Amino acid sequence: MSSLPHRLRGPVLLSAAILVSSGLAVAAAGTAAAAACPATGSGGATTAFRTVEAECSTTTGTALGPDYTQGTVASEASGRQAVQLGQGQYVEFTLPAAANSINVHFNLPRGSSGRMSVYVDGTKLANGLPVTSQYTYTDTPWITGSTTHHFFDDARLLFGMDAAPGAKVRVGLDPGDVGQATIDLADFEQVAPAATQPAGSISVTDYGATPGDATDDSAAFGKALAAGQAQNKTVWIPPGRFEIGTALHIDKTTLRGAGPWYSVLHGNNVFNNGNASGNITLADFAVFGSVSQRNDGSPDNAFHGVLGTGSTVSGLWIQNTKCGLWLMNGASSNLTIENNRILDTQADGVNFDGAVTNSQLRNNYLRNNGDDALALWSNGQADANNTIANNTVVQPNLANGIALYGGADNTVTGNLVQDTNALGGGYAVGNRFNSVPLSGTVTLTGNTAVRAGALDPNWKFGVGALWFDARDQAISGVTIKVSDFTAIDSPYEAIQFIDGNGAGKPIGGVTIDGVSVRGTGTFVAQAQTQGTVSISNLTASGVGVTGTYNCPYPTSIPKMTFTGSGNSGWTGTWADCSSWPAPRSGPPQPPQPGTNIARGKAIAATGSQGGFPPANAVDGDPGTYWESTNNAFPQSLTVDLGDPSAVNKVTIKLPGSPAWTGRTQTLEVAGSTDGSTWTTLVPSRGWKFDPASGNTASASFGTTAARYVRLTVTANTGWPAGQVGELEVAAA
Repeated sequence: MSSLPHRLRGPVLLSAAILVSSGLAVAAAGTAAAAACPATGSGGATTAFRTVEAECSTTTGTALGPDYTQGTVASEASGRQAVQLGQGQYVEFTLPAAANSINVHFNLPRGSSGRMSVYVDGTKLANGLPVTSQYTYTDTPWITGSTTHHFFDDARLLFGMDAAPGAKVRVGLDPGDVGQATIDLADFEQVAPAATQPAGSISVTDYGATPGDATDDSAAFGKALAAGQAQNKTVWIPPGRFEIGTALHIDKTTLRGAGPWYSVLHGNNVFNNGNASGNITLADFAVFGSVSQRNDGSPDNAFHGVLGTGSTVSGLWIQNTKCGLWLMNGASSNLTIENNRILDTQADGVNFDGAVTNSQLRNNYLRNNGDDALALWSNGQADANNTIANNTVVQPNLANGIALYGGADNTVTGNLVQDTNALGGGYAVGNRFNSVPLSGTVTLTGNTAVRAGALDPNWKFGVGALWFDARDQAISGVTIKVSDFTAIDSPYEAIQFIDGNGAGKPIGGVTIDGVSVRGTGTFVAQAQTQGTVSISNLTASGVGVTGTYNCPYPTSIPKMTFTGSGNSGWTGTWADCSSWPAPRSGPPQPPQPGTNIARGKAIAATGSQGGFPPANAVDGDPGTYWESTNNAFPQSLTVDLGDPSAVNKVTIKLPGSPAWTGRTQTLEVAGSTDGSTWTTLVPSRGWKFDPASGNTASASFGTTAARYVRLTVTANTGWPAGQVGELEVAAA
């Protein structure tokens, strides 16, 4: 939920010019080919599709970003980067796995619509990809600090053919297409054939529903659902698009489709349950709305209301509604909401609006949601004993990736949140929005935040990748345990403690143990209220200013007390509480020992097989890889660390998929401070890669100063080329 107050005072700072000078808003133009990809993180959902970033692909367009400035197109892109195309320009993706479909995340100029051309290995697909700006450029003037936002949408297309790994898929603007488009990324999926009707089920077409025409199918669906409940039979949605003009009520019934690429329900509020006892199953279909602006007085949600006890929502594709699922109107318990794709909503992805208990939100993928992607809001009654597990959240435009507003004994585990925007952070835990206060034991473990947090336009300071807010009342009488948390490239602080109303209410009961912070714009910990929290075993590197900001408001209250032990890499406290530093304005900090300092750095090769560029070897994802020119040993791969650095270990990873059988590559590792004179770090020998041990091989050596690290490959028993999924160089 958004709408942060602006009562908390602080110095006004950070214009766009300052952000540019600090390296946070940079626009690059010109032809690009497989640029360095933005950092990624582990965890999150396991999906049927693979995502490829436009800025990492071959293009004749103009690279935009990285840009963190609120209200810019690139700031709402994954990785804060995208590629802008004009007529005659294209992005060419290389398939990391077999696929027969594409889903493109794009932006068009306001008021534009038409199509983009798609080619698969040089063959132009006849229909092209229909695109529109209808569901973008959202304005929410009642949310203080918001500007026009929600710049991206998604459009999908089945190829009508199968494309093999390594195939080239080009998205471009040919004559007759839209005049301009900005491409963020593309999802590629091998879509299974449409499922067949289950034995013993009844079909909505038996009750008069007609796919593919403009007639309203609501009455037919209502009759089918009533019959399904009375006869205890599954209700089947065959392939096709069905118009749902009037919201459906469902209870004690299974509604199943042929798959979300085939069975599509079109309507702004397809399900609206004022009451239900439960045992509802919604599975394997899509809900597409036509919600072009957010109206909080209208329930324009794919599902709105109560699910009762023991219900399941699985395998849905929800897009262009206000919210995906908004649960209210009564108690729901023992729910399973899993394996769904919730894209381009004007507000929340999923919101438990009070009285949801003992439920699972797991393995869902959410992107471009206009408010909190996943929220437990204990509104009136506590959300309790719920688990939010292994979900991926990308680019919520307002508010947070995952939020706990009050509630009891909830768990957040194994999630990945990246690229949050204004008016929120990555993970939020607080007593906010008049929620039933936090109580019991709240657990956050194994979560990752990448580029999470943003400059708040009201407060004029940064919000953290993980933040705690005592806005409504003190955080007390609760045990909050945070462990195994990773924050990567936070634009501002990694962890924040605040009373959002500026009254200085204390925060306590928080224990943080085991955190990796890899890059911040400002601080590791930012405390703006009083209390006592424990932080232990937090290792930080790449801190942008200094370790801690501890300036409470009002200034008359005590500073936050930090306890704990085993911390490293974040010494120092900001001294001037009357000012806010620009991101990355502090002295450079050396990386912690063992830190991979090759990730995201410039890299070159003597040769590459098309579609497998050297940048893949330093993008943080072993599943993408560099492959040298085939049948042309020796081949070398050289990473530029930027400055001479003390190093003592090299690790090479290959993809871990079953297709990658064991192999041995013969290679030498050399280092250089100037790129001319080389020192052998690891003599030429066989490096064995075994899938049973993660297809990973390492070599340690005496601490050496090197700016350049070079691998020279002379043989490979698995393929006639050098292959590197990830090259890691460890700081000594």
